[in-house]
Amino acid sequence: MENPRSPAPKPRISSSIPYYLFDMPPRASPRTVYSDRFIPSRAGSNFALFGVSSPPSAASSDAGREDGSGAYASLLRAVLFGADQPATPDLSPGVAGRVSSSTSTSSSSSSAFSTPSGNMFRYKVDVPRRSLAAQFEDGLPGFSHFHPRAPRKVPKSPYKVLDAPALQDDFYLNLVDWSSHNVLAVGLGNCVYLWNACSSKVTKLCDLGVDDSVCSVGWAQRGNHLAVGTNMGKVQIWDASRCRRIRTMESHRLRVGALAWSSSLLSSGSRDKIILQRDIRVQEDFVSKLSGHKSEVCGLKWSHDNRELASGGNDNRLFVWNQHSSQPVLKYCEHTAAVKAIAWSPHVHGLLASGGGTADRCIRFWNTTTNSHLNCIDTGSQLATLIGHTYRVLYLAISPDGQTIVTGAGDETLRFWNVFPSPKSQNTGSDIGARSFGRSHIR
Repeated sequence: MENPRSPAPKPRISSSIPYYLFDMPPRASPRTVYSDRFIPSRAGSNFALFGVSSPPSAASSDAGREDGSGAYASLLRAVLFGADQPATPDLSPGVAGRVSSSTSTSSSSSSAFSTPSGNMFRYKVDVPRRSLAAQFEDGLPGFSHFHPRAPRKVPKSPYKVLDAPALQDDFYLNLVDWSSHNVLAVGLGNCVYLWNACSSKVTKLCDLGVDDSVCSVGWAQRGNHLAVGTNMGKVQIWDASRCRRIRTMESHRLRVGALAWSSSLLSSGSRDKIILQRDIRVQEDFVSKLSGHKSEVCGLKWSHDNRELASGGNDNRLFVWNQHSSQPVLKYCEHTAAVKAIAWSPHVHGLLASGGGTADRCIRFWNTTTNSHLNCIDTGSQLATLIGHTYRVLYLAISPDGQTIVTGAGDETLRFWNVFPSPKSQNTGSDIGARSFGRSHIR
């Protein structure tokens, strides 16, 4: 039997029902809660910092707040866009109506302010267009603005001529090279001669004898080492400072017409269609063999970062090899004559230029990074513009300062041209070719 005086049982609240659905007595907030919007009050702004007087006092705090906001907006428009510019150039009709009403209510208060004479931003009807290079120059430190310059004047005549008897008239040979120490190496017949560009002194480096002849010469990138390729398929390494032969390497079956250095690694291309990679620090004649050309290898050039080797052959092919490949990683077949002239850009990684022979006459530009053909220029001949040789020009080298090139031809002469003079020499106003003209013998 239930006790009538016992209190009634309290209802149990299910734990699955959220507690906030029930009425609970309000609690005092422990801290002030702010909204997520910030509406500034400029009633206490110091307008003296802007060089203007304080706004007039309003009858109520709300009115003062409205007048202050309108005055500030009017002042901001005047500073940014000028007093004669509209508030917003492009507005929808509804928004434009609201802006016009707001402007009319605040015009009385804004009239009390003195706006600055100039505006921060101005609209211009016509913006002058500039070249892409000029836009990049503005954003990069150390670059000056682009100013068009007058065409560079290149002397038409050589400033020096060296008679080079027995300079062979053979397109597939490479008999001239200029060292980083300003010494020119020339292969004449079975001898190699060195011409010092600073002192004009001529030194006979070596004589291969009557049974052999010089087919190529190539200076190491640093130091005084000169590689000499011979008609008997040998490669000799000479110390030019001592006029002493260091070693002789063989393994080619036919003449060696192309040489290229990459630090201590020397690449040699031969008429036997093979390229041999030689490390002069080891005892073996070669460390690897590159096969791919179907005819004589007549052009070799390592990239400036020593990562890629470009080779050209009498098969009209241009190949690109890397440091670890035994087969070409890139093959270009667009040339229609032997590819001898090869050059890598020292400024752009992977930019390669190649030139074809008499039947081709084109200089082609390649991007080996993306494996793409960039451009083709038909020169009309193997060498133009600079006139002086009476036979075709077969050999070319550039001085270490980049200002002078030397060309060799079947007329048995070496001619020096100041094709990239420095600004100082250009401003002298004198004809470099006529002033420095001279003719002498290299042997």
